[in-house]
Amino acid sequence: MNEKKIGITETVLRDAHQSLLATRMSTDEMLPIAETMDKIGYHSVEMWGGATFDACLRYLNEDPWDRLRKLKKAFKNTPLQMLLRGQNLLGYKNYPDDVVTKFIYKSVDNGINIIRIFDALNDIRNLDLSIKVTKKAGAHAQATVVYTASPVHDTESFIKLAKELYNMGADSICIKDMSGILKPFDAYNLITSLKREVNIPIQLHSHYTSGMASMTYLKAIEAGVDVIDTAISPLSLGTSQPPTETFVSILQGTPYDTGLDMSLLNKIAEYFKKVRDNHMNGSSSSLISGIDTNVLIYQVPGGMLSNLVTQLSQANALDKYDKVLEEIPRVREELGYPPLVTPLSQMVGTQAVLNVITGERYKMIPNEIKDYVKGLYGKPPVPIKKEIKEKIIGDEEIIDVRPADLLKPQLDEIKKEVAEYIEQEEDILSYALFPQVALNFFKYRKAKNYNIDDNILDKENKVYPV
Repeated sequence: MNEKKIGITETVLRDAHQSLLATRMSTDEMLPIAETMDKIGYHSVEMWGGATFDACLRYLNEDPWDRLRKLKKAFKNTPLQMLLRGQNLLGYKNYPDDVVTKFIYKSVDNGINIIRIFDALNDIRNLDLSIKVTKKAGAHAQATVVYTASPVHDTESFIKLAKELYNMGADSICIKDMSGILKPFDAYNLITSLKREVNIPIQLHSHYTSGMASMTYLKAIEAGVDVIDTAISPLSLGTSQPPTETFVSILQGTPYDTGLDMSLLNKIAEYFKKVRDNHMNGSSSSLISGIDTNVLIYQVPGGMLSNLVTQLSQANALDKYDKVLEEIPRVREELGYPPLVTPLSQMVGTQAVLNVITGERYKMIPNEIKDYVKGLYGKPPVPIKKEIKEKIIGDEEIIDVRPADLLKPQLDEIKKEVAEYIEQEEDILSYALFPQVALNFFKYRKAKNYNIDDNILDKENKVYPV
């Protein structure tokens, strides 16, 4: 019967709470249910990477490496998966090759089995090292096609990218639809073509933001997709993924039957209802069931929307929200149609906010946008128009080398900078990614370990318990 058993990657420990609970789920909230989740038979559990690393240090007073080790002990049978931004790792800029290499090896050493690797620009130069090191470290390298819609993106361009990733040694391909804009019949055509062109598993990741993801998943399954990303129902829908139990039920008794136990899934759902309600103070949230079809027009992911609202609130300009939404596609076109995914989504959004608030387009330009136009993040999907380039960086040169080739090794220098706080080798990597945030966590940890008064903490950047 199970001619094409569909694998399920459960996202509740990473993307689901990143999407709906601002990444605030703690390790202590994950551990009590981990052993039950391990009995399910998931293809994998995504539980690390993305924004979780930063959030652990910044908001939860937690060591993200410790979270990984504890969950690895609990998940004895289930592969653990993380999301990695290629040469950006888990940060918002390119890091030197020595930092990237060490970070991947340490991630695998501490328990990661599958690394999903993406680049915001689909620039394969920013993926090559991560894919190679992941394989050398003994983990599964899942390379990513970041899905977006624009006049310069089509099925042929995504197929070309997937073939390049396959030739680079990817063990599987993920189609990452961060905005939930991949339409069902487009998914069918894309995956049918992919299955003809690359002889490795294909996984689909989407968000429910537009209301299409479940239909898209079903057409993808008919087209031959191997694995889908879902979230246990209390933390599904909205800007999260489609519900796990729904798909297990839909596929029962079909050639695609997942084989997962609905009664066990129900126990897991009951547990996460309590976790969700604790974070929402017992009230339901419109995020859980809300659909925002604006995403089909503006392609703005849920996390980017919340950033826009915050920026406009701080500028006392919430009344300009609609104008900013309209400005985002203009900025995106002028910048060469980058996919709106971290960190490009935040950068494009910030430039749109500044254009609207100042009343003059590109009067204020963040350094990140200047660096992007210079080529320091990678190659845009299409070249940036000459007049826009001159407006942003004048007559400065655009680099044509791999951006990380311009970066010097940093690990030895970083180790010296933070020597007095190092309790494990992984601390060097935490500091490399988030220097101020990590340093403040180290101070907190030292104070806690030695019962030192927390007045030693930097009050301006203090990490407050949630």
